[in-house]
Amino acid sequence: MHSGVPRNRDAGLRRRRWRPPAHWRLLGFCLLVVSALILFEGFATHTIGVSAEPRDAVGGSAPLAGSRPILRARADRLVSQQPPPGRRVALTFDDGPDPRWTPKIAAVLRREHVRATFFVIGSEAARNPGIVRALVRDGDELGNHTFTHVALSNGPSWQARLQLELTEATLVGITGRYTRLVRPPYSATADAVTVAQEHDLARVAGSRYLIVLANYDSQDWRRGPVASIVRRASPPGSTGGIVMLHDGGGDRGHTVAALRELIPRLRARGFRFVTVSQLAGLPHSLVAPPASSWERRRGAAFAWAVRSAFAFAWLLGLAVASAGLLVAARVLLVFAFASWHRRATRGRPELDGYVPPVAIVVPAYNEAVGIERTVRSLSASEYPDFEVVVVDDGSDDGTADIVEQLSLPRLRALRQENGGKPSALNTGVSATTAPIVVMVDGDTLFEPETLRRLVQPLVDERVGAVSGNTKVGNRRTLLGRWQHIEYVIGFNLDRRMYEILQCTPTVPGAIGAFRRDALNEVGGVSDDTLAEDTDLTLAIGRTGRRVVYADDARAWTEAPSTLGTLWRQRYRWSYGTMQAVWKHRGALISRDPRQKRIGRRALPYMIFFQILLPIAAPLIDLFALYGILFTNPVPVLGFWLAFNALQLGLATFAFRIDREPLTPLWALPLQQFVYRQLMYLVIIESTISALVGTRAPWRHLERTGDVEIANGPPLHPVAAEHSRSRPHAIAAADEPDAAISLPD
Repeated sequence: MHSGVPRNRDAGLRRRRWRPPAHWRLLGFCLLVVSALILFEGFATHTIGVSAEPRDAVGGSAPLAGSRPILRARADRLVSQQPPPGRRVALTFDDGPDPRWTPKIAAVLRREHVRATFFVIGSEAARNPGIVRALVRDGDELGNHTFTHVALSNGPSWQARLQLELTEATLVGITGRYTRLVRPPYSATADAVTVAQEHDLARVAGSRYLIVLANYDSQDWRRGPVASIVRRASPPGSTGGIVMLHDGGGDRGHTVAALRELIPRLRARGFRFVTVSQLAGLPHSLVAPPASSWERRRGAAFAWAVRSAFAFAWLLGLAVASAGLLVAARVLLVFAFASWHRRATRGRPELDGYVPPVAIVVPAYNEAVGIERTVRSLSASEYPDFEVVVVDDGSDDGTADIVEQLSLPRLRALRQENGGKPSALNTGVSATTAPIVVMVDGDTLFEPETLRRLVQPLVDERVGAVSGNTKVGNRRTLLGRWQHIEYVIGFNLDRRMYEILQCTPTVPGAIGAFRRDALNEVGGVSDDTLAEDTDLTLAIGRTGRRVVYADDARAWTEAPSTLGTLWRQRYRWSYGTMQAVWKHRGALISRDPRQKRIGRRALPYMIFFQILLPIAAPLIDLFALYGILFTNPVPVLGFWLAFNALQLGLATFAFRIDREPLTPLWALPLQQFVYRQLMYLVIIESTISALVGTRAPWRHLERTGDVEIANGPPLHPVAAEHSRSRPHAIAAADEPDAAISLPD
């Protein structure tokens, strides 16, 4: 049947449907950039790390024995056309520039009026462009020591050429000139080059480069006595040559000291100091030709990109350290205050005599799958004076019909056009007169004693709201078990800490009790944010009223059963939390003493531990992978195991005080690889959405009705007859009128 939509338009709609949202594209781009920068920095840094210790010669025949060290390629051979050095000495320095040692060496050279040749590592030059420019201003000469200090005789020839070309691009971007001088890493004197190495170096050099070895290797990388360095760097007779020293790759204090002695001693013996190009008899313009303006701009962009990679890696390292401190701080804070709460409430007397009238308000939108069990569990509460009001918010699955057909005492069903959860809650509150209002989600089951235990703390007039203990009722699957662990060691531990600090920011929508006068004082439930429960709780807290936690008032709720549903739920939570923090930001600077607990305790904790820490936490895993790839994996795995041991210890403590069996904790290590990463990505997406101004609508989550009370008989789904023909998983439905952005 024809749909009435033109085919070309339908095709266009399909194409647009597959286009990811702008914030997803931005997130993907950011992840790609971060990964590229991290990989580049790790490759460059930890390949350079071996540069400080040149390797011993590999042995074999020495075809260049007796040759002078400045060599050209001829076919697959290296030949020297260097004139005799006479009493000339060319001081050369490898493995720099180093921000600590290169300036000290350059200062000695300036004081002695000596010009030298510095064979620089490209990635180090990119990180220290000011030092490179200073060497050029002093009249020193630059040579190419590859980009990451790798042996040019190992690996494919294209890789060796790339090493040289990247360094050239960096030097062009910094100085505007190329360099034709190349010193291969791990090479010293000509007689240490084997036949295979000669062929490899000849292929790399081609007609473009001069291979520069050394006549005298100071071996200053051994960090031996200064006298030994001076002795090895000094020509034994009257013939000079090229002296190899190092200005990077480690502690070069002995090199600086040796240089102060070497220059006057050789000068006293009649030696003159020259650069490598002067020793080769070549003009500087031939050894260091100028680059075109386009090549200079391209080189400058590349050098900037390299510096950015290292700077970004440093910032990420700082973020990882900060995240680690925040994780440790949270563990200590939660453990200390939860222990305090446990001791403080252990001897708390039960006040069964406090039984004021209670109105239980249940907002419901397309809750046909589980609304009957919810209502029946509420109606079975062992409490003398209460009523249950179900507010159907424009459902199209017969939710209100199911409630009305139950004909239970003290149960009412109200209908309204779709207006969102806050509107439904306000309707229910307005339709009742009880001094205590309990708000319950449409998928939640109460134990018979839950209502009485939830209301008891309100005997204290200073208490404006009470948070119950939310339990995951569908924990048989792995995803449900992960959420069960999160609820116990995350939400419930935090609520114990918040009560001690008197700054609870959230009474969960699944189970919460409120004084009616507190609700009236803050104007009811606001629809300014997607986290109406957090918004309402913060508003009550800013009035100076206390919000407490009743850990024995348990409510069993249905957690998302698929990753997609979980993502939508947590996206709404995290986005709404950011909105609520933004809305109540005035408490941070308010001088009203009633707002200090929210402004000085709750909001900073939420900012650091519910927003910033989840954003930075993925970096810990990223740097763990970085450490395994580029460094010694043993310490990395050790830290990872220590982190998991810390989590396991906290989880064991949380399960004990929540009176939960420890069996589900076998899934905790596996949770670190999938579930935790998903939660972090949700926070990151929410942050990007807030920054780019994405409007996030309310979404009804899919329900399965698979909820049961632990340690009790299973409660199987019971649906109304007319709803059995409908799928039990109700499709998510947008409510455009409830689209929310960050409040002004």
